[in-house]
Amino acid sequence: MANLFDYSRIKRYPLKTRKNRTRTENLLWPESVLKKEWPTPNDDLGRIAQAVLTARQEKKPIIWMMGAHPLKCGFSPLIVDLMKRGFVTLFATNGAGTIHDFELALIGETSEDVPDGLRRGTFGFALETGKLMNLALRHGNKNKLGYGESIARLISGEPFPEKVDFPHRDWSILATAKKLGIPATVHATIGGDIIHQHPEFDGEAVGGCSGRDFAIFAAHCELLTNGGVVINIGSAVTSPEILLKAISMCSNVGRPPRGIITANFDFQPVKLDDARDERKPDYYRRDIKSIVTRIPEAFGGRGYYICGDFLKTVPTLYRKLVS
Repeated sequence: MANLFDYSRIKRYPLKTRKNRTRTENLLWPESVLKKEWPTPNDDLGRIAQAVLTARQEKKPIIWMMGAHPLKCGFSPLIVDLMKRGFVTLFATNGAGTIHDFELALIGETSEDVPDGLRRGTFGFALETGKLMNLALRHGNKNKLGYGESIARLISGEPFPEKVDFPHRDWSILATAKKLGIPATVHATIGGDIIHQHPEFDGEAVGGCSGRDFAIFAAHCELLTNGGVVINIGSAVTSPEILLKAISMCSNVGRPPRGIITANFDFQPVKLDDARDERKPDYYRRDIKSIVTRIPEAFGGRGYYICGDFLKTVPTLYRKLVS
């Protein structure tokens, strides 16, 4: 067997001593967004908002998928509010998304300076983040729970496995989802998150919890048979891939997503026709290929691509939904 890295050599520091790029003053609060006149950067935002409103009225699935960057942009309060208003039936993210959710709930800040941390050998080594999240996942795996539920129980104040005070738990997307009974699924890549750098890391626990979340996600996708909405914000690989595989599973068992509306939010300009041509670079954009073209077109739906600054497009969508 090849040599394994000796985690016992790792040195860590208290989370509260770290300078963060996303702080309380960077968060976008519902009241401030509603007071401001936001430009409409894309006419399709109105069509997406109407699709969400219709889905809520008709009690159809409204799935939100996000990478970590939208949380770093300060959108947590907006997502929490949308959950409370019934605009979210499932929230999916990656491991990094849960790290930002955890840190915001614990200290009201998140997002370290990566280049500086790399030079100093400190990137990813905040003690509380690595230790508490890994221990929660171990405990969750022992009890056959999902990743999202395990971290949500910890943030919510349960002894999971030890009780921890989270002063800002009301800002947490995961804790809010648990409180409201909304599935929050986490789709991790082993070795892809900073908590995997810590001595408490257990790949079996991470894989077990995340694997259960994928089954929860796929089961929710079965509800798209009569339509619904899927929104992806800032996830270029993970969300498109889990959606593609879950939809394939649903189709295999006779529960395809008929007539769904999909929307993909990103910064990069793209030519949608090129997503169908293997000779063109945009063909290899998985978010475009799967979410905007392949999945909706295969089942009589409609896909939208919203290109623009998240700090403009996401608040605009929020305002259209709420107002």
